[in-house]
Amino acid sequence: MTDNTQLRDSTSSALAMVWRGGSTFEPTSMPIPALLPGESLVRISTSTICQSDRHTVSGRRQSPCPSVLGHEGVGRIIASNNGKDLHGAALLAGDRVVWSVIAACGECERCTQGLQAKCHHVQKVGHEPTTSSWALSGTYASHIILRPGQGVLKIEEDLPDPIAATAGCAAATVIAAFDAVGCKTLNHPSLAGKSVLIQGVGMLGLYAVQAAQLFGADTVIAADPNPTRLALARRWGATTREAEHQDSCVDIALDFSGAPQAVESAIQSLDIGGTAVLVGSVFPTPPIAVDPQWLVRGWRSITGVHNYEPHHLGPAVDLLSHCAKHQPWEGVFGTTTALREISACFDTAHGAAQQQSQDHRPLRNMIDCR
Repeated sequence: MTDNTQLRDSTSSALAMVWRGGSTFEPTSMPIPALLPGESLVRISTSTICQSDRHTVSGRRQSPCPSVLGHEGVGRIIASNNGKDLHGAALLAGDRVVWSVIAACGECERCTQGLQAKCHHVQKVGHEPTTSSWALSGTYASHIILRPGQGVLKIEEDLPDPIAATAGCAAATVIAAFDAVGCKTLNHPSLAGKSVLIQGVGMLGLYAVQAAQLFGADTVIAADPNPTRLALARRWGATTREAEHQDSCVDIALDFSGAPQAVESAIQSLDIGGTAVLVGSVFPTPPIAVDPQWLVRGWRSITGVHNYEPHHLGPAVDLLSHCAKHQPWEGVFGTTTALREISACFDTAHGAAQQQSQDHRPLRNMIDCR
């Protein structure tokens, strides 16, 4: 068999900002190991800070430590040992790529049933300890190794880095949420005649506003306690309401906030035959009450979506390409921070200042990994 391993340049180590707990990130030179069959090495250009990493740093959710956090990123292949993209094409040096957050075995019963996100042997970008076999797994680093069983997609040059970086979490998760209610193809009117409520206008909620329109929804309503975020949603084409109001009766309700009050509001907003898709409930919260009789007699349903399947990554990039060309981006992205200075994005004083000005906080801050 011909070995088509591409030799990388003189790079033998990566700069990784290793998370040591709290808001402590330690710049660490990590050796780049020889690539195993199916692996590829990416030089990351930009990563974006997902809210879930803020939950990790604040202690709101558990994650291995020490580790390289970060799971949204974009970069270029600099070496590959027979790595393939989602279409089976070889990954070549210079290819600009995004990648999925999970690497699955592809063989266990969950994988074969279409639940690779819940593979029995799953590994996740930005969630592996530095002592594991996948130390360079996060995007708060100069390089990342992509593994077999991980979705990788080549992307065009005209999609800006900050937008492209969100494909591997925010955008793909939104596509999975709509898939849960039967929406398979963008620009196909799967939701014609339907009304959609979107709870929580963070990055996912904003993308969901656009996706709902592309899937043909008659009405798209966005709810959030933050007036600045509601203004963003209106600019992207939604009608809006304050989060605590429940004056709508909708066919589809998607919650991206995870806040118990918002989850209850989403469920209680369902019309007969409606479906609630819960996406944001990924950290511990108090339980909520659901009336089983109301659910059953109304043919209502509740489902959850956590992460996504590899096939959602392509439509996610298509969604982002549409948004890049047709939507206003002012207020969506904030400042860009050098990789070595990433601690400033998470430290207590910085976080308190952000909290005080939460009405004007951008949905994503960017890390320059070059």
